[in-house]
Amino acid sequence: GPEKRLLLLSFIFFYNHIIFSVPEKVEVYSVRVVCTVTCRFARTVMTSKALNKANVAQEISLEVELPKTAFITNFSMSIDGRTYAGEVKEKEKAKKQYDKAVSKGQSAGLVKASGRKMEMFSMSVNVAAGSGVIFVLIYEELLKRTLGQYEILTRVKVEQPVEEFQIAADIYEPQGLAFVEAVATFPTNELLPLIKKTMTDTKAHISFSPTAEQQRCPQCPNQLINGDFIIKYDVKREKGFGEIQAVNGYFVHFFSPPDLARVPVNVVFVIDRSLSMAGEKMQQTREGLVSILSDLHEDDHFAIITFDSFIRNWKDHLTLATKENVSEATKYAWSIQIGSATDINSAVLSAVTMLKSGRENKQVPERSVDMIILLTDGMPNTGELVLEIQQNVRSAIAGNMSLFCLGFGNSVRYSFLDVLSRENKGITRRIFTDSDAAVQLKGFYEEVSSPLLSDVELRYPDNAVSFLTKNQYGQLFNGSEIVVAGRLNGNDMDNFLVEVSGKGVRNTHLVLTEYIFGDFTERLWAYLTIQQLLEKRFKQEKEEAAAKALDMSLQYNFVTPLTSMVVTKPQIEDTEDNSFIADKLTEVDGDPHFIIELPGKDDALCFNINDKPGTIYNLARDQKSGFQVNGQIIGKKKFTPDAKNNTYFGRFGVTHQRLGVKLDVSTDDISVFHRGKNIRLQWSDTTTVKDAGLILSLTNNCSLTVTLRHSVKFMIVRHTKTWKKHHDTQAYLGFYTLDSHHLSSSVHGLLGQFYHGVEFEVTDLYPGQVEQKSDAVMYIKGRALNVTRHWQKDFSRDVKIGKDVLCWFVDNDGNGLIDGSASDYTVPDLFTV
Repeated sequence: GPEKRLLLLSFIFFYNHIIFSVPEKVEVYSVRVVCTVTCRFARTVMTSKALNKANVAQEISLEVELPKTAFITNFSMSIDGRTYAGEVKEKEKAKKQYDKAVSKGQSAGLVKASGRKMEMFSMSVNVAAGSGVIFVLIYEELLKRTLGQYEILTRVKVEQPVEEFQIAADIYEPQGLAFVEAVATFPTNELLPLIKKTMTDTKAHISFSPTAEQQRCPQCPNQLINGDFIIKYDVKREKGFGEIQAVNGYFVHFFSPPDLARVPVNVVFVIDRSLSMAGEKMQQTREGLVSILSDLHEDDHFAIITFDSFIRNWKDHLTLATKENVSEATKYAWSIQIGSATDINSAVLSAVTMLKSGRENKQVPERSVDMIILLTDGMPNTGELVLEIQQNVRSAIAGNMSLFCLGFGNSVRYSFLDVLSRENKGITRRIFTDSDAAVQLKGFYEEVSSPLLSDVELRYPDNAVSFLTKNQYGQLFNGSEIVVAGRLNGNDMDNFLVEVSGKGVRNTHLVLTEYIFGDFTERLWAYLTIQQLLEKRFKQEKEEAAAKALDMSLQYNFVTPLTSMVVTKPQIEDTEDNSFIADKLTEVDGDPHFIIELPGKDDALCFNINDKPGTIYNLARDQKSGFQVNGQIIGKKKFTPDAKNNTYFGRFGVTHQRLGVKLDVSTDDISVFHRGKNIRLQWSDTTTVKDAGLILSLTNNCSLTVTLRHSVKFMIVRHTKTWKKHHDTQAYLGFYTLDSHHLSSSVHGLLGQFYHGVEFEVTDLYPGQVEQKSDAVMYIKGRALNVTRHWQKDFSRDVKIGKDVLCWFVDNDGNGLIDGSASDYTVPDLFTV
């Protein structure tokens, strides 16, 4: 409503993204992002302050996008001098506490992590007129060394000048700083003098604090600064095998020797050329592959395999990367053409066979590294199924080579590739389909193209350490770093020797170098341990690993995929709509079109149901509260022979047993039965009815909004459609669920089954049979469905004109998307339970 305003602050630190969206009469007057790094372990504190300058209460919201490797450790907000802090709990317990708070009318919020992707944290609070709010968010992560440096990148996009704006970093590296650089990629160089840097041998402080006036940038889009603020640094590395920090009973070992020779690489590039790669994706793939080929070393061996439903080899064997061979391969790369389906299984197994043959026939050096780089934008849709592919590849590779997966675009089945690479000594990276996709491909290859060691193991005295994090790695690449942490069993460090072994070096001993400071080592150890336990959730010991990860997440106050943070917020004013969670908007309108909109995504699902007039469907039912919605289909007044006869919802029956509410809403009028009272309303009325637990608002001659306190909020819209050809006017209804998060997890029905969300992935986009419409394959509820891109109308925000919503349309009455079939949801009467 007009009484609400939104403050949007979205950013990532270590690949930070900051967006400030400041609406009318809400002033964001301070934003500070301060990162403290101690031995690569970064602790980021984001503080933002906003003031409600309006003369009515307004809702102020915060959204923060976090890197997938970071864990939130603390969140709080302060209103009028009072602070409300978050508490990390096991997911189900946090959900129960949240439900209890909202059932008492308190505004509350949940902080959840969804897994291994970018996470979205959001929070909002109703702030009284003239009052302010301070949000403080803290999260921690271990910075990763890539290509010889650590990087903290902040993307700054300001939509309105902020009075106090600061980005700062304090870096402390006891073994010494080799270099520290701070740059900005804004369209103007006028802001560069604002970057301040002070540095000693072990410490550095960097800050960037443009004034409100300096945040205005005539050369930038919208006349405000827009660009990247980047900090890069590395530490001094003496010859030897790393540095060890031991503090308060815990140690951490950083291993990245500077004086090892590169090991030759045997690499097979496996390139998806299925139909969905057509156009820009394939052109960028060709450019990236050509650039990578030019970077091969002359002692490397390589091969190229392309695949759709068939496998094609550039050559049937590994080839030495001479200038002549690279030139020939470059011509082949430019000639790769588009095919049809996606047979990932056969393509990867062909690469494995080629690498094994190279070893058996002694075509490659004995001391060399075997790797496969798979580039695909979709899911396998021919050949073996997902689980069979993972098993086949794991058995074929048998730990003897690495598989790296590059997932092209947003529709790729990232989780499938992630498991595939993780089980085979590799990693998966998403390649975004931007103009620099070819650069992204080359950048990834640069990271993995110079191995220094393979089969690395770091061993510590058995009687001196316990609870080690992962200490065996498939490879160490030039410019990267291995980090191992553990608990010390005693204080005797005189005989603390570390033995490092790996193909390419002799076993070596290292004497401890000790530094004393802070308590970061224990938190770093806990962070690494939890990250690695979470990875084991995909393996056989997953139950034990998940239980241990949960215990440690709670002990160290980390929000992980197994925990949530719950924040109970104050009720500033007696407003009915005080909850913060952005619910899934589910609706039915039109012919009748069912639409499921998804928060955090510019996406929706939709389906249509065709049945004879008079049929009654159950749209939602929640046994716990007794809430239920049934809808009856009506047809056009005049039916045209041999033509499509549209049907619509013409009547809804709504009941809520616990609140004693019964609504009968038709295209003619509205009947309300509530605790013995009977009220009849006309659509032409403009009125508000308030009673215990019930609010009805009737406006615009066509919009009825119903709030059932602490239960559900929905809207029914009355439409009038005229067919000029037949001079026929048809009235029909649309139903919109606006807020359903109070309903229990058992809620079901044609709409209700989607109230708590649904996970899906769309892949293999291809031009549809209808012009300007794309077809694709959707993976949802364990099924693969053919879907088409559609536009549908959403009248929840504008009941007259409506808003066009893009959705993935599932044909055949929603079969495969809904549980069961549409006929399973028919009921004999409008109020049948």
